[in-house]
Order: sequence, then C-alpha cells, then structure tokens
Amino acid sequence: MSRTHRPTTPSPSANSPVTRKKLSGQTIFLWAAVAVSGFALAALAIIFSYPGISRYFGGRLQAADSPLRLEDIPFNGARAYDYLKQLCDIGPRRSGSEAMAKQQKLLAKHFEDLGAKVEFQRFLAPYPRNGPNKEMIGRDLPMANMIVHFNPQNQVRVMLCGHYDTLPFPLRDPLDPHGPFVGANDNGGGVAILMELGNQLVKDPPKVGVDLVFFDGEEFIFAEGGKYFLGSEHFAGEYVKRKQPPDFRYRYAVLLDMVSGGNLRLPEEPNSLTWDDSRPLVKEIWATAARLGVQEFVPRPGNDPVLDDHLALHDVAKIPACDLIDFDYKYWHTQGDTPEHCSALSMAKVGWVLQEWLRGQ
Repeated sequence: MSRTHRPTTPSPSANSPVTRKKLSGQTIFLWAAVAVSGFALAALAIIFSYPGISRYFGGRLQAADSPLRLEDIPFNGARAYDYLKQLCDIGPRRSGSEAMAKQQKLLAKHFEDLGAKVEFQRFLAPYPRNGPNKEMIGRDLPMANMIVHFNPQNQVRVMLCGHYDTLPFPLRDPLDPHGPFVGANDNGGGVAILMELGNQLVKDPPKVGVDLVFFDGEEFIFAEGGKYFLGSEHFAGEYVKRKQPPDFRYRYAVLLDMVSGGNLRLPEEPNSLTWDDSRPLVKEIWATAARLGVQEFVPRPGNDPVLDDHLALHDVAKIPACDLIDFDYKYWHTQGDTPEHCSALSMAKVGWVLQEWLRGQ
C-alpha cells in the first residue's frame, strides 16, 4: 500500500480578543500572556477530556489512550498474537515462494478444521523486470488469493480481507534494504486477527454470510513505484465477470492492513469517506468502536488518502469498502516489523470491534 502524499502540518495559530483600554506596554504584554495561556489551557482541557478525540503532536495523528485491558475484551488477542508469531516463524512469505506455500497450507488447515469452505483463486502475474531472479524476467509467476467461506448458503454476505504476502525486501530499512522482512504488522497481524475471528464466527455466527479473503501480490515489488495490488485487482475482475444474475453481492468489504502495532491509531481513511456508498460503513465501524470504548479508532479523517486493496474492490467490483490502516507505524517496510513491535491488546481491540460490528449486520 502507499500514500498519495504526505502533507506537512501547518503551524498552529491563535487569535484572542483584547480589551480596548489604554494600558502600558508591560501591562499589555502580561495580560496578553495570561490570556493566551488561559485559552491554550482551556483548549487542551477540552481536547484531552473528550473521549476518543484525535490530536496532533508534531503532525502525527494520535488516539486517546484506551483504558481497556486484554482481559476486559471478549476477543482472544493473546491467541491472535500466537497466530502472528506462527506466521512470522515461517519467515518471509513473498509471493510464489515456498514460505508462501507453507503459510497457505497452515491457513487452509486452520479454517477447514473450523468447518469453513476454503478455495484458492489462482492466477498468473508478470515477474517484475527489476526482480533479482533474472531467469524469471519475462515470465509469469503463479499466485493465489485465498477465499474462506462461512455460512456459504447465505446470499447476503460481508467480506473481511487483507493481503497475506510480504514485501520481498525491507525497502525502507536505513541499514539493509535487501535484508529479510517477515512483515509482522504488514500484514501478518491482519491475517492473524482474521484467523481468530474465524474461531468467533463458529462460536457466535452472525446473521450474514462472511467471506475472509487473503490477497496475494499486494506488494510484490523490488523498488518503490512498482506494481501493487495484483491479487485484489484480479479478485475484483473475477467478481465482475461472475455469472449473471449473481448468486450474491457483497454488502460491504472491510480491509485490514497494519492493524496490530503497538501505540495503535486508526483514523478514518479519506478515500473510504469520499465514496458515498462507503461512508456509512466507515461511520458504522467507528461508532461501534466508540460504543465499546476502543479509542484507538479515531473519529476523524487521516492525514491523507491511502492507495490500498480497497480501491479495486470499490472502483472495479463496485463493493462499498473501507480500509483499516495505521500508516504511522514506525517500522513500516523495515526489518523492525517483527512480532515484538506488535501488540496482542491492539489485535484484541480491532478484532472485538469487527466482531461486534458483524453482529449488527
């Protein structure tokens, strides 16, 4: 995924009224200082006392600290975190690799053991011309989206999704941009949350059918500016080409991407808010978070739009879609994106919000 731009935050300014009295210069200075200080303190008091409000520090969007503890949340964040470690123990899971095949086998067994229907949507994608395997240049690489169906007979369906490939190399790493990259938060954490959500869907099935979709080839690139979103674009194209009239249409699609980091903050993604058909989805999810007291879901737009898998789902497949993403994650596309920098509590909060939102569908 990538951002369209990263604007700078304008310097704050404040205007305060002054009384029309003839005062000395020193007195005016003192009164002005008191007035400005009082105004600033009052503003800060309002900001910090309002639940869930976001605020800027040095241009960084932050969420209010949530008092929830892991044991307060009826979504097993500890088990989700264990799933994350299992995925990362496989190693880098780039598209077309043996490690990706191992991950696919692990996930298929996990969901089939839960009684879900698992299918692989296989496709070919051109190997990038700047890739390290010169023998593959000019050839196609096999890839596969993974689709997990819960309650497949239900024609009213919701999709929760995320990519399950890892970036081939940590391109933004300051020391070794060609070193190993296990992609814990990007996007092992999103996959692990959906694994645990599968357990909950069996235990407490919602009224709608649910598909969990894992996209391949989201970032099979070897330099910035490469071709992203191969799997989601293929999925959207196949969805459009399906037989008419369709057996079903997705009511909504919710994308998880970088949602397991510590110090989590999830503002409303601006593209999702711009789309008239998707804005109600955003408001539903963030309202659910507010009702549960999960303040990491920040009820205001993020700094800038995000290019991610939800674009193909919305623009090509015409599915109302939104993106849950923390694009201020410190270790994005570096070797530091490891389980140690992820949080079972963050995973529990995100999973709980989605679990409760599904109950309302």
